[in-house]
Amino acid sequence: MNYSIVDTLINNAFLEDFPYGDITSESLFSETDESSASLIAKEEGIVAGISVFMRVFELLGDVQCKCLCQDGQKVVSGTLLASLSGKTINILKGERTALNLIQRMSGIATITHQYVQGLNGTKTKLLDTRKTTPGLRYLEKYAVAAGGGTNHRFSLSDGILIKDNHIHAAGSITKAIQLTRDKHGFVRKIEVETENLTMVREALESKADIIMLDNMSNEEIREALQLIDGQALTECSGNITLDRIKTLSRLGVDYISCGSLTHSYKSLDISLKF
Repeated sequence: MNYSIVDTLINNAFLEDFPYGDITSESLFSETDESSASLIAKEEGIVAGISVFMRVFELLGDVQCKCLCQDGQKVVSGTLLASLSGKTINILKGERTALNLIQRMSGIATITHQYVQGLNGTKTKLLDTRKTTPGLRYLEKYAVAAGGGTNHRFSLSDGILIKDNHIHAAGSITKAIQLTRDKHGFVRKIEVETENLTMVREALESKADIIMLDNMSNEEIREALQLIDGQALTECSGNITLDRIKTLSRLGVDYISCGSLTHSYKSLDISLKF
């Protein structure tokens, strides 16, 4: 966990949530009032972000947290995840920020775990995408890993992925790969997005290292994999559902990327009770 990133995220959340203090809590309680509280799962799922939850109160100070679970752990409704004790005002000030983060991270970990289960018994790995909440990518990708998924590139600086608009702007897959090779040689692997078998053939002829099969039918993917025949790594993307992922993994694709892990998840129901 990179706490320099996490602390910045949390402090920005503090500025958003109580820019001039918590006028309700500060009206009701003094600086010396203390309370205790319990963090409880209200439904079954996979926990992610427990250390982030605790970090909220570490930054506020005067609150002691006891962690009773770990990231990646499966929990059921009623599971006690953590206990808190300390300054009442600070527990109340940090409550919403801490819950927002752990609920969302646990929701991502939970849906990721469900998708990963569909890959059991195959070589296929589940990837996330850059379809993340602006400013929260680090935490959302962390949650994917906690759920058993594999992180794709974190940013545009991490890897070469030639997508449809790159291809249209460059003129062709061949031209786009040639320009990239001229710039980077063979130091970096090149991934190319393809949408049909003609594009797959061009990517193969241009020696792409990874070929993404985007928004193709199951039959098109089957034919594409036969064409590629181990000459490049393969990734399926587009319209990936829990029902479909089992079929795709059994076709022999290397990776399946799924944007819904980080843009269509449901937050896990977790509450903080005094």
